[in-house]
Amino acid sequence: MPLQRTITAREAAHFLVSHHGLLRPRAEPPAEACRALLAERRCIQLDPLDMIGTNADLVALARIDGLSRGDIYRHLMPRHAFEHFAKERCLLPATAFPWYRAHIAQTDWWSLESRLSRLPPGILDEVRALVAQHGPIDAEGLDRLGGFGRVKPMDWSGWRGTTRASAMALEVLWTRCEVVVAGRGPRGKLWDVPERALPGHHQKVRGRRRDDFLRWGITERAHAAGLLSRAAGPHWSVLSEARTSALPDRLVARGALEEIAIDGATRTYLAPAGALDAALAARDEPDERMRILGPLDSLLWDRKLVAHAFGFEYVWEVYKPAAQRRWGYYVCPLLHRGELVGRFEGRFVDGSLEVLGLWKEPGRRFEMRAFKRALERHEAALAA
Repeated sequence: MPLQRTITAREAAHFLVSHHGLLRPRAEPPAEACRALLAERRCIQLDPLDMIGTNADLVALARIDGLSRGDIYRHLMPRHAFEHFAKERCLLPATAFPWYRAHIAQTDWWSLESRLSRLPPGILDEVRALVAQHGPIDAEGLDRLGGFGRVKPMDWSGWRGTTRASAMALEVLWTRCEVVVAGRGPRGKLWDVPERALPGHHQKVRGRRRDDFLRWGITERAHAAGLLSRAAGPHWSVLSEARTSALPDRLVARGALEEIAIDGATRTYLAPAGALDAALAARDEPDERMRILGPLDSLLWDRKLVAHAFGFEYVWEVYKPAAQRRWGYYVCPLLHRGELVGRFEGRFVDGSLEVLGLWKEPGRRFEMRAFKRALERHEAALAA
């Protein structure tokens, strides 16, 4: 077992805020800032819910000034990003696509074989050909061209998937990296072939073994997480086979990663080599603004780490029945001066941003003026 380095919970919190780009806004113009943010973060988790912007919107708005809702997608796709599984479904930089195309990253629960069994023969070739000819195109547009009919939907504990054969075929082709999401239109996702949507990045990585992909993937995930717990969890999505292998220890031994322990915590973590020293040596203090964090912001991926480093209980209750919620449906943590000081629930209705709830964290200084300014910035982004 490689030697571990031990830090305090306070040092862990400061490192995470710095590493996740939450000390101050990015300096680049908005489009460049979105591309730099994705390159730096490695992945931005996606979620379709849009109460006050999607999670990807919230991730960008917490770090970049001058954005409007939806800009993160407009500035990244096509050419600069694609969607696939990383820590669940994520936006990924175009530079990662050759690795994905070569190794077809797919989570075990995605049920590819079940989807294939529901699709009529030949539909994958037909859909791929239509996307190549007419893309970027949405699933409804494909239906008008091909008339592919219906399929039996997938069902995950009451969550039902698509009944459109064209949409299910797109899901299969997307998992195989034969088509990619190239943007979003009025009727949803726009699909295209990678040769057109990701020029210069569409070829497979040549001559690389599965271990090479896993080695690359662990390093990328450690950069994305900042402190990547060695315990099992969704932060190891699509890389779970590597977690218990010898690869993490080899990366530590080679100096690509560091093994980190935190005072009082039972788990150990992997961090990018040199990142911790750089953040602690810089001693950069966060600015004065309060930030509304998306529920799936990478700072919040590891709930046990958030509890230990920040002393903040993070529970996303969107999947809980209303009667079982302690706070609310779509509640966003509030970050101020490096601390998680409260949580807020809002919704965008009829052109207005409504505050449904505000919970101040006990024992933390909460500045209402900073919260109001955060709301004003968010209103501007939503054109509220």
